This record gives sequence, structure tokens and C-alpha cells, in this order.
Amino acid sequence: MTQSVVKKLLGETAIYGLSSVLGRLLFFLLTPLYTTLLSKQDYGQMTELFAYAAFLMLFFTYRIEMAFFRFGVEETSRNAVFSTALSALAMSVFCMTGLLLLFIRPLAEVLQYAAYPQYLVLVALILAADALCEIPFARLRLEGKSARFAMLKLLNISINIGFNLFFLLACPYLITHLPKENIIYIFVTSFYNQDFQISYIFIANLLAALFTFIFLLPQYFAVKWTFDRRLWSKMLAYSLPLLIVGLAGNVNELLDRVLLKWYLPFSISENESLLGEYGASYKLTMILTLFTQAFRMGAEPFFFKNANKSDAKKTYADVTKFFTIAALVGLLITLLYLDIIKYMIAPKFWAGLSVVPILLFANLFLGIYYNVSVWYRLTDRTKMGAYISILGAAVTLVCNIWWIPIFGYTGSAWATFICYGLMLVVCYWVGQRHYPVPYEANKLLIISLLAFFIYYCSVLVRPFLMPHLALVLVANSGLLALFLVATWQLALRKGTEKGGVAPR
Repeated sequence: MTQSVVKKLLGETAIYGLSSVLGRLLFFLLTPLYTTLLSKQDYGQMTELFAYAAFLMLFFTYRIEMAFFRFGVEETSRNAVFSTALSALAMSVFCMTGLLLLFIRPLAEVLQYAAYPQYLVLVALILAADALCEIPFARLRLEGKSARFAMLKLLNISINIGFNLFFLLACPYLITHLPKENIIYIFVTSFYNQDFQISYIFIANLLAALFTFIFLLPQYFAVKWTFDRRLWSKMLAYSLPLLIVGLAGNVNELLDRVLLKWYLPFSISENESLLGEYGASYKLTMILTLFTQAFRMGAEPFFFKNANKSDAKKTYADVTKFFTIAALVGLLITLLYLDIIKYMIAPKFWAGLSVVPILLFANLFLGIYYNVSVWYRLTDRTKMGAYISILGAAVTLVCNIWWIPIFGYTGSAWATFICYGLMLVVCYWVGQRHYPVPYEANKLLIISLLAFFIYYCSVLVRPFLMPHLALVLVANSGLLALFLVATWQLALRKGTEKGGVAPR
């Protein structure tokens, strides 16, 4: 892999990381606020609703941004592809939002939110605003305008955080400390109700999405509106299998947060409280999750733009190696310093910390899967990606329904682990027969096992050092340093691995 190619990907990933990792990390700082102000049941409801929103977002966009990457690479055809995709997306968003709003009350009753239908209304409006930003953001990524992309994403998150702080902290403070005749007090009390905290969280999200859409409007006005039916058919044929991949992926990632409410053997309110514990603990895996997200934003257009280069496969192998090592470092940092990181959620949620290691290793598998799944995107075999994702979704569904009543949310965590591990193995095995890439599989397996061994050592040593937390942290820091040194030596080892690439 040439130095320039590496630097370009790292540079773009770093900028996307500024918007995704740093930005969402700032948003993550709201977690202590949420877990302090909200009850476990309220936090569980919010977790569930955001899970539903992620499912619906796929139907709003049907992965058309991936088709835009595929067919918009050539600058000569980019405007036609952009206009066609944007026209179709605007129409589908209008239809989907209208349907949701039309059936909002029966839907609220089915989901047991009959007393709070406004939650679903706000979710529908957020989805509409976010979906309308999808293709303009995709164009910024494809054209390498990562700085503008990062600026707009950070703006979105800053507005979101600002309104969260306004509604959840500033308004209650003003109501409590200002005299009733004060004009600010009168203004705030005219709209604010302290019992609607979840609604205000969704309102903050909606306002951020609307402001972002306004800043992206110039792209709507600049385009020459045309709709190419033949082109649209090709784009749809490409994106629909990826919609299935996305749906199956969301089943794998989010179905547990939907099923826990219905399959835990307690009352709905108790189940929502346990869901809140699980959702809060899941937040602590964010370092790894956001790193993967930032990498994907930089890597997806990068993979397409470098597909025709002679050293493309070697490039993909090197990228996977660097990604895996960086992800393992993030995983170990989270696990070895969990005694500090856990304070990001309120103590009433700490009962769920036992699932954090399981979920972190599961998300490691997912991140590597995104790397090795490049073959079906580049070879237009997106149906194979759909089959693999459906397999994972079936495993997730069966394991959750089977294990949740027996093991609670720990069963959900193990279901996620098994699902992503299986998808990674199957995708790698099939991909090496269709599009062989010289992955250093043996080396990466050794480094991964080393990371697990380091974590296992920290678990064994911990009881002998507690209750002296400082000693625990010193010992864990030494273990992390040992991993970094050993990995550095392994990663720099030269030579071709046997068995790294399966035969055609």
C-alpha cells in the first residue's frame, strides 16, 4: 500500500472521526445527565424508541446512498445520479412520514405508548429530516469534502446538546430560581412541563435535524432536477439487497432492545427498567462503536475509489490489519479502565456492567466484518451480503427469544456475540473464494487472543488488589503497555502468512 493512499484514508477517517467520534463522544457526555434525571423505566423507553427509529430509517433511505457511491463515482454522471437519487428519496420520505402520522394512534397502542403518542410523532419527524440530509451528506463524502461534512455533523450534535441542556437543566433551574412575575419565567412556563423529559430529548433531536437540513438546502437548490428511470432501476437493484443487509444488521444490533421489553418474564414496567440497565451499559461500548462508524464513513467511498488500482487487495488487507489493532486497543482501554468509565452512567444502572465485555468483543467482530465484507460490494454481489446478514438475523432472533426468558439481558449480549462472530467467519470464508484478499488472518487471530488473555489476566489479578482502585489501574496500565509492545512486534513482523488467503 503506497504511503499516499494510507495517508489519504487516515486523513479522511480522522476528519470523519472528528465529526462522528468526537461529536458523538460529546453527545455521550449527556448519558450521565439522562441516567441521573430519568428513571430506569424512562431510559428503557427512550432506548426502545431509538431502536425503532434506527429500523425505520432504513425504510426511509433504503440504502440509496450506497447506490450513489456506486454509480456517482464518475464526475460526468454524478449530477444525474444525484438528482435521480434525491428526487426519489424526497418522494419516499414524504410518503413514509405521511403513513406514520396517519396511523400514529393505533401504532402507539400496539407498542404500549398510547399515553405518549407524541413520542412517535417526534420520531417520525426526526426520521424525515434526517433522511432528507442523507444524499447531500453522501455527496460530500464522495467528493472528499470531509471538512464540510465534519463541520455540519458537529453543528448538528452541538445544537442537539445545546437544546438538551436547555430543556433538561436550564428550564427547571429558571422555573425554580426566578420570581413568577419575571418575563423569562413566564416564557419558560408557557411551554415547559417537567413531566415530559423524554419528549424534550426528542424535540432537541428534531431541532438539530431541521437546522442541519437548512444548511444542506443549497445542494437542493443547486441541482438540475431530472429523473432518469433507467438509472433509477439500476440504483434500486443495487441498493435493495443492501436494504436487506441493513435490516438484518439492525436486527442483529437492535432487536435485543425491542425483544427485552416483551420477553423478560416480568411486568412491562419492570422489563422497561431492565432494558434501561442494558441500554445504559451498552453505551459504555461507544468507544469501539464510534471508531467503527468513523472508519466506515471514510472507508466506504475509499474502497470504491481504489477498486481498480493494481494493489487494491493489498491495500484492503493492510487497512483491515490496522483497523483490527486499533479496535483491540479501544476495547482494552474500555475494559481495563471500566472502574472509571462506569461513572458515565448513574450507579443505579451498574447492575448491567457484566455484559460490557461480551458486547465489546461482539462489536469487534462486527467492525472486522465491515472490512472483510468489501468483496460483495465491489463485485456487485450484494445479494450474498443479504444472505449472510439474514443468517445473522435468524441467529439473533432465535437466541434472543430462547435466552431472554432464561438469562435476561445477558442472553441478549451472548446472542449478539455469537451472531457477529458467525457472520465474520462466513463472510471471510465465502469472500475469499469470490474476491481473495491477502489478509494476515493468522497474525490478527494471535493479536486478538492476546487481547483476550490480557483482559483475563486483569480479571484474575483484580480481587487481590481491591479495594485499592489505584493499584488496579496501575496493574491494568502495565497490562495495556504489554499488549501494545507485543502487538507492535507482531504487526511489524515481515513475511507472507501461509493460509492467509483461501484458494479460489
